[in-house]
Amino acid sequence: MCRGSLTIIFAIALACTAAAAPQAVNVNLDYVAGLALARAQHAFRSPRVNLPAVLNPTNMNYDKYREIRFIPGKALWAEDDLPFRVEFSHPGNTLSEIVHINEFTPGYTQPIPFVQDFFDYGNLKIKNQIPSNLGYVGFKIVYPLNKPNVFDDLAVFQGASYFRMLGKGQSYGISARGLALDCGESRGEEFPLFTDWWLGKPQKGATNLVIYGLLDSTSCAAAYEFDIHPGETTIADVDAVIYFREPSVILQNGLTIPPIKTVGMAPLTSMFWFGKTTEYKPDDYRSAVHDSDGLMMEMSNGERLWRPLNNPRDLRHQIFGAPNIRGFGLMQRERNFTAYQDLFTDHQDEPSVWIETHGTNWSDGDVHLVELNGPTEDWDNIVAFWSPKTVPRPLQPWRYSYTLYWTRETDRKFSPPDKVVATRIGISKGSDAREIMIDFAGPNLAKIAPTNPPVAIVNCTPNAAIVANQVVWDSFENTWRAVIKMQPPTNNTPVDLRCTLEHNKKPIGETWIYQWNRP
Repeated sequence: MCRGSLTIIFAIALACTAAAAPQAVNVNLDYVAGLALARAQHAFRSPRVNLPAVLNPTNMNYDKYREIRFIPGKALWAEDDLPFRVEFSHPGNTLSEIVHINEFTPGYTQPIPFVQDFFDYGNLKIKNQIPSNLGYVGFKIVYPLNKPNVFDDLAVFQGASYFRMLGKGQSYGISARGLALDCGESRGEEFPLFTDWWLGKPQKGATNLVIYGLLDSTSCAAAYEFDIHPGETTIADVDAVIYFREPSVILQNGLTIPPIKTVGMAPLTSMFWFGKTTEYKPDDYRSAVHDSDGLMMEMSNGERLWRPLNNPRDLRHQIFGAPNIRGFGLMQRERNFTAYQDLFTDHQDEPSVWIETHGTNWSDGDVHLVELNGPTEDWDNIVAFWSPKTVPRPLQPWRYSYTLYWTRETDRKFSPPDKVVATRIGISKGSDAREIMIDFAGPNLAKIAPTNPPVAIVNCTPNAAIVANQVVWDSFENTWRAVIKMQPPTNNTPVDLRCTLEHNKKPIGETWIYQWNRP
């Protein structure tokens, strides 16, 4: 048996009791799925605790909470000089859902107790007011991602089922989630959360880290396996098993919620405040502020779709039929600092996240894009996920697998070679019509002579009309620009648009799609 670095944890915490002793068990997805099934047979119990007064939001605002910092030298596996280390998150402010964290080695698992001495409380004189058994609310994985022997942030799992990862040279932006339930639906969204974690102790020289999470919610319980491979593009292979609760069990909590309508698999959450597509920009010195600028999809027939994001006046929930989808993701294509002019937030270095699907449980379903009004850049107002047409039956295992790529597309080409690089929309002079400029670029497009331009195949829903359409060469940016004039409806109904470039009657690159709403 290998107890490793937890020896020091138990010594500090005085926690070498039967409750904290190692258990002889093989931790794998089947083990955690068994716990999830047992959990799903009973009513959901929230892990939220009543924080001591000194930690609750009334007495601890966000700035005070930031003074509580984990001491890097106390990280899990630091004493063993392993390539991966784990730092734990302290409860406080709005973070009050306690997460049970365990370490596992081949054949054994043991809990990680809460230790006050792992934290620097800064100028806060509160240490003697915090219970010794309080618990953690999440954790951060660090790894020498950018320089040898310098441990940088690799991943953070904290808050409901949210997590974020980074590749080399990237900055935090977009988030992923374990599961999204009824996001964008009228019944109100249900937020599942990870309540338990098992962290697999790596070997010296390991290049990947395996962890397991137990997700729980009013409607379901689930098991997740994450196999994380850091690199220029950080890759996480995800396998999951979901068990939905019987309606009678949900009623034990006194809830009469309607059945789940959309099960959001592999959900992504991001921020789009304004950018090139924004017709009326906020009063801000920057020309763009967003963590992602488009939804990309690869359909079963290989067609690539690009849907630019926007910040709508009201909620928009757009659904794209996507049986047997190969992949989808929220992408950050704009990589030039000049597009943002922000010295404090590196939007140009934030990752795109591409999801590659595996297995058969992606056969019949839709991609959902939910765009909420974000009044400031502090709001994550964009959500994308895939949802099966039929919600799994209660207590029947629903298995699915996918791979997450956290990328700047420098070492992997997730986008097609010929693609949309910019979308701009504005009012046409002297009329209510809208001018839409779509820039396409790529090696195949660059070979086309300006004297024989491609043709834009454009259509829209019947409530609007395309009144002009041409394609011109932009010698400044080396792009082909589709110049489209659209006459919108007089009312506020949305207009769905679609544009594909063709040359010699053959499509080139990806298809641009968009939903225009009157600003």
